[in-house]
Amino acid sequence: MTKVKKEKVSAEAEEAAPVAEGGEKSYQELIANVNPIAQPLASKKLSKKLYKCVKKAAKVKNIRRGVKEVQKFINKGEKGIVVLAGDTLPIDVYCHLPVMCEDRSLPYAYIPSKVDLGSSAGSKRPTCVILIKPHEDYQEAYDECMEEVSSLPKPL
Repeated sequence: MTKVKKEKVSAEAEEAAPVAEGGEKSYQELIANVNPIAQPLASKKLSKKLYKCVKKAAKVKNIRRGVKEVQKFINKGEKGIVVLAGDTLPIDVYCHLPVMCEDRSLPYAYIPSKVDLGSSAGSKRPTCVILIKPHEDYQEAYDECMEEVSSLPKPL
């Protein structure tokens, strides 16, 4: 009996799959789900650069992942770029982090998807906050991201 149900579910999923276009959402679709506090939001181009920088940093184990860990190391005075996911709910989970970053003059930016942020860090789980630490292996990409994130307009 259970085999019949599984077959029905998989048949329905196959019918729905072409509508989802392979599961990849465009940047515009992702922006539609972003929180109202997600300012400054990275452009499509900057988001890609940040994902690449996160991927390079994750290879050399030079990132801090998750709200608790990032908060702890910001308090300890660690430097880097803070990347926040704009589609995290509830907002209360991480709404204090931008204020902490501004107090310690750390550059931060929001990107539209926590799923993409988690996967770029080499994790299967979505991640809402990542701190990218500087390292000589990816210094060019880091400096480029640092410059662009710092130039983004801060919210009032």
